Amino acid sequence: MKKFIPAIIAIALIIIVVAASFGAKIIDRYSYSDEQQDMNEYYRIEQEDDVAIVLQNELIETKAKLIDGYYYLSHEDVQELLNDRFYADLNENLLIYTTPTEMITSVIGTNEYDISGAGEQTDYVISMMVNEQLFVALEYVKKYTNFSYEPFTEPNRIALRTQWGERTSAVIKKDTNVRAKGGVKSPILRAVEGGETVTVLEKMEKWTKIKTSDAMIGYVENKFLKDEISEQEIAVTDYEEPEYTSIQRDYKINLGWHQVMTQGANATFEEAVNGTGTMNVISPTWFSLIDNEGNISAIPSREYVNQAHARGMEVWGLVDNFNTEVSTKEILSYTSRRQRLIGNLIDQTLAYGIDGINVDFEQLTYDTGEHFTQFLRELSIECRENGIVLSVDNYVPRESSTHYNRKEQGVVADYVIIMGYDEHWGSGGVAGSVASIGFVEDGIKKTVEEVPSEKVINAIPFYTRIWKTTGGEVTSEAVGMETAENFIAKYNVETRWDEETCQNYGEKQMGDTLYQVWLEDEHSIETKLTVMKKYDLGGVAAWKLGFEKKSIWNLLDAYINS
Repeated sequence: MKKFIPAIIAIALIIIVVAASFGAKIIDRYSYSDEQQDMNEYYRIEQEDDVAIVLQNELIETKAKLIDGYYYLSHEDVQELLNDRFYADLNENLLIYTTPTEMITSVIGTNEYDISGAGEQTDYVISMMVNEQLFVALEYVKKYTNFSYEPFTEPNRIALRTQWGERTSAVIKKDTNVRAKGGVKSPILRAVEGGETVTVLEKMEKWTKIKTSDAMIGYVENKFLKDEISEQEIAVTDYEEPEYTSIQRDYKINLGWHQVMTQGANATFEEAVNGTGTMNVISPTWFSLIDNEGNISAIPSREYVNQAHARGMEVWGLVDNFNTEVSTKEILSYTSRRQRLIGNLIDQTLAYGIDGINVDFEQLTYDTGEHFTQFLRELSIECRENGIVLSVDNYVPRESSTHYNRKEQGVVADYVIIMGYDEHWGSGGVAGSVASIGFVEDGIKKTVEEVPSEKVINAIPFYTRIWKTTGGEVTSEAVGMETAENFIAKYNVETRWDEETCQNYGEKQMGDTLYQVWLEDEHSIETKLTVMKKYDLGGVAAWKLGFEKKSIWNLLDAYINS
């Protein structure tokens, strides 16, 4: 037996060592880590003046800056997170905020701002360029925006809140640690003491995601939480939002665009409106951009306006940007040029007793969008002050036209007009309908998602395109309704009702050329008006007077009176 004792002892020692090793692993696995989180890494602080942002209950990538004791956010981030009405004119070194009645202007790099000629000062630089990027002081943004921010240090961060709702809170039972993730091995963000109140963000089986009072988002074990309650947060309402008043008629608008290319063409008024029934607005093409300084060509007529008023019609003078030698961006991106353009339009409108301005700026590049929106804000101030109706023409909503900012148009303008046509256009290279019913309804549906329906006017085409396809080359000609029907009759083109487009369609091969027409006629127009009724729009418009059959006005009269 004695000879087995050493072996037994050895085996016992091995068992003890293995057990100790296994126990140590078990202890290590379930023991609490003392590792401290690198807070600069956690908040992704890379530069000395960087300030992390906890927006609502989430740490976001965006950073603010701490400069001379004040917190700044880039202009782009101000627009995205806080208030998109802060506009930067980097050509003339201005930061502008526009209300329904005035422009608040500050020269970038100063502590001064101007409200309708009255100078004001702040204790801080309102905006400044940092590494070729514009930053705006949060204290200045707060003058015109409801939000809150609370600063903390080590590292620098702010708790930013722009939305308020129901908040669930809990009390820490006894001292513990907030960890970066749910687990005892996760690094420690900071210690929390018993009695401290935290915001409950997400409850899991053993851990709860919380936000501390100093804007740290992490995890504590469920066993350390008690007295969980829900309460309504109190919204910040320091800034009283001004009301954007609009001119809204208590009847549907029935507008016809009148193409007037010369002063002498104003004499065609009577011919244009003959038989137009309940048409209550006529929009002559009187104004056009002529240079990059904001000057316009103008061919209005007092007699024309008087004739319209005598018929109970308003006159909304149209301004276009169709001059290919003029850069719309060059005009709209300079405040002085925008103001010159606005002044010219208002002067002409008041001098001739014109009732409204119809803005028809087409093919705007994406980088012109913000300047176009600012132009409309500034123009709306003058229109509102002088009782002038402001309407804006828009394409059917597509991804390519989001920069027209229909939502803001719906706030600052009186009427937002959908140009519900040119689904297939002359230089598009594809033959098709000018305005199929699906195209029209999609445009209305998407527009009323952003603009109050009573402000929306849907424009219908009085024209048809006659398409010609020869050897793969597609061309077309836009013609009036009667001309299109004469073409059908002359060449004996058989037509049929197309349910997909809700138009009468005809085609005919003549030699090497295929001719195709999707007719705009009583049937197609009536279908469009039926869809428009469903959305309870503010009215109808039509391009252009003289292209319609007079019978169409019976349909428009019925729509207006419905």
